Amino acid sequence: MDTFRTRDGLVRGRRPVSDVAAVLGIPYAAAPFGANRFRAPRPARPWTGVRDCESFGPISPQSARLPGAPSWSPGDEDVLTVNVWTPATPGDSLPVLVWIHGGAYTFGSSAQPDFDGTALARAGLVVVTFNYRVGFEGFGSIPAGEGSPYPENRGLLDQIAALRWVRENIAAFGGDPGNVTVAGQSSGAASIACLMVMERARGLFRRAIAHSVASPCYSVELAAETTRKVAAAAGIAHTAEALASASPEALVAASDRVVDGYRQDPDSGARHYDPVIYGPVVDGDVLPTDPLTAIAAGAARGVDLLVCHTTREFWLMDAVGSCKKVTTDEQLARFAEDFGLPDDLVPGYRELMPHAPVQDIYLTLYGDMLFGEYSSRLADIHAQAGGRAFMSRFARQRTGPRGEVHAWHSADIPFAFGNITAASVEFLIGGPPSTSDHRLSQNMVAAWAAFATNGDPGWQPLDMSTTPPRVWAAEDDSTPAQSFIEGRRELWRMHHYPLLRP
Repeated sequence: MDTFRTRDGLVRGRRPVSDVAAVLGIPYAAAPFGANRFRAPRPARPWTGVRDCESFGPISPQSARLPGAPSWSPGDEDVLTVNVWTPATPGDSLPVLVWIHGGAYTFGSSAQPDFDGTALARAGLVVVTFNYRVGFEGFGSIPAGEGSPYPENRGLLDQIAALRWVRENIAAFGGDPGNVTVAGQSSGAASIACLMVMERARGLFRRAIAHSVASPCYSVELAAETTRKVAAAAGIAHTAEALASASPEALVAASDRVVDGYRQDPDSGARHYDPVIYGPVVDGDVLPTDPLTAIAAGAARGVDLLVCHTTREFWLMDAVGSCKKVTTDEQLARFAEDFGLPDDLVPGYRELMPHAPVQDIYLTLYGDMLFGEYSSRLADIHAQAGGRAFMSRFARQRTGPRGEVHAWHSADIPFAFGNITAASVEFLIGGPPSTSDHRLSQNMVAAWAAFATNGDPGWQPLDMSTTPPRVWAAEDDSTPAQSFIEGRRELWRMHHYPLLRP
C-alpha cells in the first residue's frame, strides 16, 4: 500500500497496476451541507492516523445514472473529494493534469470509468480528478441581498478550491505545483474558459485543455428566473430561507420537473430543444464577464490553450433522446427563430448540405452553435489576443453493431484518457476498439502528455494565417472533408454569441 502525507493527514491508496498508485476520495473541502450549504467551499477537517483512500467519494446530488459510475444517494454529503493517480517515486516533480468532468452542469462525477487516470499516469503525468457541486447545489442562484453568504457559481468556486488543494498538496504525490494543466470537456471545458478569466483562479494553472466547449454563460436575470421556476416546482417560496430548508433531493426532483416542462412546451423558446437550466452566471463578482469577451481582451494571455471538438457533436444528443427532433422545414425555421439565428445561416447550411435531410442540417447547425464553433472561436480569439492556442478536431467514426457511430459529443474522451477498452464506453465508440483505434488513442494520450509537460502537443499553434487544425481519426476512417467544416465556420463569422439563452 502507498501512503502519502497531505496537509490534512496521511492517506493510503492502492495500485491499479504495478507502476501507478491511485489515491481516491481525498477531501479537498468540507461537506457542503448543513451550515455550509450554498456557501463557498470551507476547509476540510484534518484527520489523525492514516485515511484509507481506495475508492471514490460520494457524488454530488443529481438524478443521472451513468454507465459504470455510482449514482447519488440522499444522505451522501462528503462530495468534495479529489482522486490522484501517480507514477512517481519520492523526489519526482512531474507535470500535473487536473480533469474537470462535464455533464451540463447538472450531472456527472470523477468516478466515471472513462476518466480513470492510469494510462495518462503511465505516460508520465500526475493525474487529478475531482467532484464538485452540480445542479442547483452548484449553480442555482439564491435570492438574497447585498452581503449574502450565498455566492453565485459555487461549482466554479469548488473547482478553484480543488486547484488550490493541488497547489498545496501535489508535491507529496510527486507532482510539480508549478506545472499544472487543467483539462475538461463540455461543461467542464466551459468551466475552464471561466477559470481562465477569474481572478480567484489566477496562477493556479499554466495550461488548459478544452474539448467541446459548451456555450454560453447565463445572465443574472436568467439565473433568477430559473430559481423561481425551481422553487415553484418544489412547492416552496422563492426565498433563500425556503431554498436552504429544502432537501437536496427535493431540488433535484424540482429541477427535473422544470426541464420536463420545457421539453413539453413548444413555446418555451431555446430551452425547448435541449433543456440545460444551469450554468456559470456572469455576476460581475465571481465571474466578472463572459469568457469570450475577457479572453479577447487578453485576460488569459499567459495560459497555453489546447482546444478540440468533435465533427458531429449533436448526434449524441439525438441518439440518446435528449434533444427535440426537428424533421420539417417549418420546425427548422422555428428553431432558428427561437435561437435568434441570423437569417442567412440556415440557407447557408442548406447550400453546404444540398442533399441532407432536415434532421441532419438541424443536428449539424445545433452542434456547431453549442460546441464546434464556440470551441473554435475560443481558440481563435485567444491566439489573436497574444496567447498560444492549438486547435484539433476529432473525426473518428465507425459502423458498429447498432448502426453508425459518429464522431459525436464525448467520443473523444476515452481515446484521450486511454480508456477505450472500458465496457462503459462501448456505446460511445461503437463496440470493442480496433487495432487502429488503439493507435489513435496512444497518439491522443501522447499529445495530452506532451502538452501538459512542455506546452507542445505536436503540431503548430494558431497564428494570424490559416493554421490547419490537427485531425484525430483512425487510419481506416472515412472522415468528413475539412473544407466542409471550414465552410460552416465561414457562415458564423458575423454571428456574436449572446450572453444568455433566449
